[in-house]
Amino acid sequence: MDAVASRQRQFDALVRAHTGDLFRYAYWLCGDEALAQDLAQETFLRAWRSLDTLRDTAAAKAWLITILRREHARLYERKQFDTTDISELELDDREALTPEQIGEDAIVRAAMQKLDPKYREPLLLQVLGGLSCEEIASELELSSAAVMTQLFRARQKLKALLSGSAGEAKAYGMS
Repeated sequence: MDAVASRQRQFDALVRAHTGDLFRYAYWLCGDEALAQDLAQETFLRAWRSLDTLRDTAAAKAWLITILRREHARLYERKQFDTTDISELELDDREALTPEQIGEDAIVRAAMQKLDPKYREPLLLQVLGGLSCEEIASELELSSAAVMTQLFRARQKLKALLSGSAGEAKAYGMS
């Protein structure tokens, strides 16, 4: 009975320490609050089932982020996208926009979505996940030097997009 209580305490500590970071990362991945909560919960469910495989508690955050990324990817493996005829779309439907879509984080989110995934992923893992370059390199199966280069380029591209400089955006191949 003592082993079960110890496992429960370890899991509770993981949940308390990483819920906020996992939710923020999930939200940036999917852009939907309810789906982000579901992703975080599914991540913790899978973590509970595999808790015995976690050998180094210092690596718990990277481990959880890996689980979350895989859960997010599974959504798209199963998802069947509906196709809509473009003539049915209302191009100027401003009432459908939420305050979040109009605010500053929507501007940053839109700019980040324009980044090539090879630049967006490491940036999200560092900024939202709080992972080190070495952890990102391990997660993405890249060298640390490649991660540092991609992070540098991601920031430059994001800066160009947010400054609205068409010339800078063209220089980075984004227009």
